[in-house]
Amino acid sequence: MPTVLGEDGEILNTLAVLPALENELFQLPTGDTISQILSMLFYVVFIVFLFYGQRIQMYVMIREVEGSLYKLKYIRDEGRKTAIETIKEIGKTQTDPSARVDRYLEYFTISPQSMDPAGIVYKLDHILDVRDTRLKDEVKLMAPAVDEVQTNNLENTLEAAMALNYIYKVVRHYYIQGKKTLSLYTIMQLQMILPLVMKEAEAYANALKAFAYGQPIGDGAGPLLAAKLMHGYEVRKVPKDCVVATVPIEGRTALVIKAEGPGGNVGKPGDAVKAVIDENNGQIASVIMIDAGLKLEGEGVGEVAEGIGAAIGGPGVDQFKIEESISQYHIPINAVIVKEDIGDAVSPMRKEISDAIDKAIERVKSVILERTKEGDKVIIVGVGNTIGIGQ
Repeated sequence: MPTVLGEDGEILNTLAVLPALENELFQLPTGDTISQILSMLFYVVFIVFLFYGQRIQMYVMIREVEGSLYKLKYIRDEGRKTAIETIKEIGKTQTDPSARVDRYLEYFTISPQSMDPAGIVYKLDHILDVRDTRLKDEVKLMAPAVDEVQTNNLENTLEAAMALNYIYKVVRHYYIQGKKTLSLYTIMQLQMILPLVMKEAEAYANALKAFAYGQPIGDGAGPLLAAKLMHGYEVRKVPKDCVVATVPIEGRTALVIKAEGPGGNVGKPGDAVKAVIDENNGQIASVIMIDAGLKLEGEGVGEVAEGIGAAIGGPGVDQFKIEESISQYHIPINAVIVKEDIGDAVSPMRKEISDAIDKAIERVKSVILERTKEGDKVIIVGVGNTIGIGQ
């Protein structure tokens, strides 16, 4: 560009160069420049993740576990609150039961020594009896005015609150331990099982309301079937916390057993079956057990299935006693289950489960017709929690 001379020649030269500088400064980057920038960003991100990726992943997992832990704490606190309010409402207590409830929620049971397995079933049976008596005594101290049915319901309510407290404390333990040690695998395992843990916690939260109001739950499928069969017939008590009725079915004599209701009670079916078998000197053609069974994902709630063996959950004491009794007299044992998941088992009974009881009764009658002959005696055991279900 030609130079303009004059008194203000320098100023004119500067003004002439400005457009060229402006074009250079504000020129848009070319395609090569964008590619270089993106490449640099990629390398930076790659290096960051190469050295800190595991730690970033761990912090993301920790945040997710923290969210679930806060939710668990809320569920636990609501469970405790429900238990306290139920005791105040039913027990008409003059004092605040909160301190006793907090102590109750921390109770634990130590299993007997299994180094020598001989006789461990009866040791465990004794420990469970002591536990049951102790917890019932605690309920009576908190609510002295309640009757036996209400005592059982309150005990079930407190047991559900105790389960929620235990779940929360275990999850909190592994969360804090993983955070302190920055252990990816501790946090990862906790995060992987959290959906199942939360599902179980929510099920217990729903169970609290059912126990508080004495509503039948999904686990009461067996007792409900037994109650339908024995309705209108004379009922008598058998050990322990169970009842039995003699019912004619398809030309056979059925001895129908269930836990004594309508309080929250599972009884001791093992002792009841043994007592009834001994009363009849072992002259029993078959034992048929009905219980709620855990369904697999994809199976429908309320499906009825048939099988062989002692259909009963719990610590195994009653199952052992039933198997011992039938083995002594070589009595065949059959099982009918109503399928449901863990949430259904402890929540208020769903319509699908209630409707399935009639199907289960037909299946029981079919087993009786196919596996026994006229004039035989059979034992039918409805296993499960009989809360809200009378005789």
